[in-house]
Amino acid sequence: MYAVIKTGGKQYKVAEGEFLKVEKLEGEIGDKIEFAEVLMIGGEKLAIGAPMVVGATVTAKIAAQGKDKKILVFKSKRRKGTRKLRGHRQHRTVLKIEKISA
Repeated sequence: MYAVIKTGGKQYKVAEGEFLKVEKLEGEIGDKIEFAEVLMIGGEKLAIGAPMVVGATVTAKIAAQGKDKKILVFKSKRRKGTRKLRGHRQHRTVLKIEKISA
């Protein structure tokens, strides 16, 4: 069984038992989070929401809080000798999907 959930302005396809990296969510390691914005549930029977599946929830547990890999942002202006290099590390939350209920 799998589901498509919406969090942080993005959509993710999840299945029970897998790990998922999402944008930072508030909470400590071990806290449970419930997603009510379920767009679709698949498996033996397909349920597509319009826009959300009524009564469906996905329960997850926070496995880790941290930062992603560093990305480099480089800006330059041609023929001017202007160069700028900046680094950025986005905060991430790793979730373990525990239960998908329709």
